[in-house]
Amino acid sequence: MNIPQKVGIGTPLNRVDGVAKVTGIAKYSAEYHVPDLLYGVTVVSAIAKGRIVSIDEEAARAVPGVVDIVSHLNRPKHAYLNRSWKDQLKIPGEPFKAFHDNRIQFAAQPIAVVVAETFEAARFAASLVQVTFETEPHNIDFEASLAEKFLPGPGKRRDTFHPPKDQGDAETAFAEAPLQITGEYHLAVEHQMQMEMHASTVHWHGDGTVTIYDKVQGSQTSQELVASAFGLGAKNVRVVNAFVGGGFGGALRPQWQLQVATMAAIHLERSMRVVMTRSQMFSHAHRPECTYHIRLGAQADGALTAVLGDATTSTSRFENNMEDIVTWGMINYACPNIQGSYAIAPRDTYTSADMRAPGAATGMTLFEIAMDELAYKAGVDPLALRLLNYSDTDNMNKKPFTSKALREAYKQGAERFGWAERSLQARSMKEGRELVGWGVATGLWDANFMKTSASARLTANGHLEVACASSDIGTGTYTVMTQVAADTLGLSPEAITASLGDSSLPTAPVEGGSWGAASTGAAVQLACQALARKLLRAANKVEGEPLLGVDSIDELEFASGEMIVRNDPSRRVGLLDAMRAGGLDVVEATETASPGIADMISLATKSRNTHSAVFVEVRVDEELDQVRVTRVVIAVAAGRIINPKTARSQILGGVVMGIGMALHEETVPDKTLGKWINHSFGEYHVPAHADIEDIDVIFVNEPDPEVTPLGVKGLGEIGIIGVAAAVANAIFHATGKRIRSLPITIDKLVEASETESSVP
Repeated sequence: MNIPQKVGIGTPLNRVDGVAKVTGIAKYSAEYHVPDLLYGVTVVSAIAKGRIVSIDEEAARAVPGVVDIVSHLNRPKHAYLNRSWKDQLKIPGEPFKAFHDNRIQFAAQPIAVVVAETFEAARFAASLVQVTFETEPHNIDFEASLAEKFLPGPGKRRDTFHPPKDQGDAETAFAEAPLQITGEYHLAVEHQMQMEMHASTVHWHGDGTVTIYDKVQGSQTSQELVASAFGLGAKNVRVVNAFVGGGFGGALRPQWQLQVATMAAIHLERSMRVVMTRSQMFSHAHRPECTYHIRLGAQADGALTAVLGDATTSTSRFENNMEDIVTWGMINYACPNIQGSYAIAPRDTYTSADMRAPGAATGMTLFEIAMDELAYKAGVDPLALRLLNYSDTDNMNKKPFTSKALREAYKQGAERFGWAERSLQARSMKEGRELVGWGVATGLWDANFMKTSASARLTANGHLEVACASSDIGTGTYTVMTQVAADTLGLSPEAITASLGDSSLPTAPVEGGSWGAASTGAAVQLACQALARKLLRAANKVEGEPLLGVDSIDELEFASGEMIVRNDPSRRVGLLDAMRAGGLDVVEATETASPGIADMISLATKSRNTHSAVFVEVRVDEELDQVRVTRVVIAVAAGRIINPKTARSQILGGVVMGIGMALHEETVPDKTLGKWINHSFGEYHVPAHADIEDIDVIFVNEPDPEVTPLGVKGLGEIGIIGVAAAVANAIFHATGKRIRSLPITIDKLVEASETESSVP
């Protein structure tokens, strides 16, 4: 008798929440029906820096339906100490506190909220509020801010920041190198323009408790902030974010609309909803601007002898946001002499923030453009150069990888793309009036695993619920939880419900960093295994004792709702039969997955990373300098793939964002007014359907039982890293024009001239 097949890990299962999303059943933070609800529309600052002198509310208060206007003048009491306002990211500095006082620290800072019985009344009344300001000199010019750049000392740095580790004598090696590349590379500010606006609906229950429906990537981080900042106590605050319409890092931290809505609800003791406008979405999180000075020294054949990097990224004046910029190339490539430095430059904006693949999407991308320049200087194929400098170990940290299938990714990606047919010389491929270019780049990201808890509950009707406070920001966490549970207990996905996005559920960190599937999946697996052990004990009471002598669930296969002895499939017991025999109506368990001693030893001795090889074809109109990305092949080495279908979707989304980074996305500052000029989708450009053509995704087989409990590495970030570099490198191959500043817009191509390295 054979063991039945089951739907589990590795199956391309459709999203279990797909129907709810396309039919509108799925509710987002501004869609919950709450009785006796008031609506708040926020008034924001018209200046970038200074103080509020007065607020004239008379005309606004006269609008029918207006209930009140809340500002620093009448807000409820809240915590004074900074530690009470810290979220899970714990960025050093002074967290922003809405309505705290009359100080203005950035343009479009929230300064008051008009509350009314209807949204329309609140919106109209908000337009009538007149604010008088006292202005102070401001600066949002990144170039000017470089004069103030600094590296925060110990205790004032982010926990996630890793300083570069110098090796050898890079300055001497560079000076003596036969081949030298020196360049200044730049990335503009980008904003996380998620489809769902930041919104908070506060349900005031009247008994000292609140339920908050919040747009955030971690329900428990919002719960902690509200409980501590407003003195409500954690047990009295429940936060729900069952569905999140995109995060990309912009919702890792609770944003200011949560503070505004909570204060108004406390002040009026009424339920409250506050939703940011699209323009206001530009008032907070954004990928920091970056300038990255790179020097590469190499032998005549292109073998690296020196890597030197000096990077600066932007932050606010009140917090020290930091990213790993200069480490990625030093980790990935073999080079005996490396040297890196990093600083942050403060300016009068909101704090910059993590945006999909923070640090790597910037640092690795810009480094890969420099590597392409080196290939042309050496007169070698850009892929061959990367293989020449391939490192089987983490070059900067001098540690082996738990796995690194990048060489195979290069091979499979190149074969699928047809890289062997590429001509070496720039401007040598053309069809009609379009120049054709092929570019390649490498991606590198961390494979993270975070402490996470989950519960499993099986009832006598055969229904299993798995639950975790983790968030699904579009990555497919509902489906991952369902598949892991189905795989562990051998149940049909239709018999499983995944519950998440609720602070009352078992503890989970914010969803980000590509740790969701690995961490939540591991916790669900542990909970289901604990439940399975209880079922095995109950099975001993089944008539005939078919599982007599089975001491561990490791001896069993779970399939088709049965426990089956692996070496004798004729011996089996149904899960529900075991429950009946044991007199159990419910079987439940809660477990926590966290790095153990072995994991900590592994972390200290080995590097855990995902890798990718990105191949891009562009076509550039020779007369108009208009760029089209016509083909992308991306080969990804990311350990075990739980669901090939949703995994592919993650990579597709990352590639599209990478194309946006390369050609479209740029938030432009008005240096005089201290504001972002293009604060709407009419002017902040993201890729449209017409901009995206063929994207081919390859998952390289990469077994890695050491990296995480499930062998999963995570896919949310790796899809974007290196894509913009591959596009930039393809543009050079097509045109002979080397653009070192992203995005590569038509004006930059028009102004650029062909470089000396256009011919190998």
